[in-house]
Amino acid sequence: MSDDLPDSLIPYDEIVQEALRAVVGRVLGEVERSGGLPGGHHFYITFKTHAAGVEIPKSLTERFPDEMTIVLQNKYWDLKVGAQAFEVSLTFNQVPAHLNIPFAAITAFVDPAVNFALQFQVQDAGDGPEPHEAENDAPLASSEDGSNVVTVDFGKKK
Repeated sequence: MSDDLPDSLIPYDEIVQEALRAVVGRVLGEVERSGGLPGGHHFYITFKTHAAGVEIPKSLTERFPDEMTIVLQNKYWDLKVGAQAFEVSLTFNQVPAHLNIPFAAITAFVDPAVNFALQFQVQDAGDGPEPHEAENDAPLASSEDGSNVVTVDFGKKK
């Protein structure tokens, strides 16, 4: 048998990414249905600001030209979750803003209350700018060894 495996004709990486993004949708849907976050749960959601379907105010796109992270904790409203995207209203520098974010635009989802995180592959990943945190955000939680961070990387075996 050879150590060189053939390239898969089944897009496993895309299938897994879609399934993991569905986790985000299900969690946000539960929050929407229950009317709020249970216990100490809160979410850091990082997304590509120029991804297809992202609708955010122009001022935010200018401040965060590649990625931004929002926090859903105390000051958010109008959370609506659909099959492909979610909408939420937040304030930035005390100015309200409505955001529409497709799940496909999300690059990270973190619930630091339970040390849970999902990181997603980005199709247009490159040497672009670092993600920015929006004014309403606390710093991103860093994961220590043993955390519940799930990353999926289907690189070709060399």
